[in-house]
Amino acid sequence: QVQLVGSGGGLVQAGASHRLSCVASGSPFSFDAMGWYRQAPGKQRELVTSITYDGVTYYIQSVKGRFTISRDNAKNTVYLQMNQLKPEDTAVYYCYQDAGSGYVHWGQGIQVTVSS
Repeated sequence: QVQLVGSGGGLVQAGASHRLSCVASGSPFSFDAMGWYRQAPGKQRELVTSITYDGVTYYIQSVKGRFTISRDNAKNTVYLQMNQLKPEDTAVYYCYQDAGSGYVHWGQGIQVTVSS
């Protein structure tokens, strides 16, 4: 059974840095794309960032230059380093593992609240 467990949520001040982690188990990790979505109150869930098995990354425009996604295949873990946080980054963050062929596994939501 595939399981993704995220951690690192909390309340942070605007301008601060914060890191989220997501540990995967139960499915081969090294060859799957990983990433993070987020959903702010009253808004649709949006793809924030992703990383392929070989390290190719994508970022939504609003986080470029501030957020960095990385992965440690030996630890089956994907990270989201968030710098220069803004109140508009407040959302529930979800990690995901794309195993291909339409199989996408999700972690539980992680609340990140950025205070101004």
